[in-house]
Amino acid sequence: MTRAAHEPRKTLDPDRVAEWLARHPDFFVGREGLLQQLKVPHPEAQGTTSLLERLVYDLRRRAEQAEWRLEQLLESARHNEAQFRRTRELVLALLEAEDADTLGQTLATQMAERFQIPAVALWCPAELTDHEPLPPQAPRQVLDDHAGVRLAALLDGRASRCTRLTQTDWSRLLPHVQAPRQSGSCALARLTLGEPMGYLVMASPDPDHFRASMDTLFTEYLGDVLARLLMRLSPSPHG
Repeated sequence: MTRAAHEPRKTLDPDRVAEWLARHPDFFVGREGLLQQLKVPHPEAQGTTSLLERLVYDLRRRAEQAEWRLEQLLESARHNEAQFRRTRELVLALLEAEDADTLGQTLATQMAERFQIPAVALWCPAELTDHEPLPPQAPRQVLDDHAGVRLAALLDGRASRCTRLTQTDWSRLLPHVQAPRQSGSCALARLTLGEPMGYLVMASPDPDHFRASMDTLFTEYLGDVLARLLMRLSPSPHG
């Protein structure tokens, strides 16, 4: 028996082969027939397929993924444009309010019609309403100690937050809107403009409408707008 018969069969290291081919991209020039003979695992079924068919498959998948990503970007752009238009119309309507009650009522109407948010409350401290000839009209509410403590607890030290709203909290914080049979959800924002101006409550009977993971940038922005308008519309104690 010859020496060669006892020697173990030598195989090429796949990594070294891949490295060599990467350094010699012209290896298959003039060897097109070899390309047609190469077989690779089929990506979706058992067995193999030709290298060229696999390349066509991979290119098609990449094109489909690129098309899907483009459609996602376009959908996001369309959503952002629609959100901007709704927000613009909301702010313009709020700017036309002639008093704080009209401001609150306009807010409630706009949120219901443009954002499908059926329940809104504006809680303002008593000093903002002491000089008004009549009690505030819903959705404006006079902020008392009990409501202030509960709203602060729900915010948990944050400027704004989305959270669940129990039937008890709904009845207390949105007394002008019938409470749902189950827990709802809400978006809260603290209204401040150099000093506390109250709280904004936007609620839905759907417990998943306002989720804790949702971004609250819009809520804070709306709160900033409302705080400035409330300060402008509140009667002067010396008026």
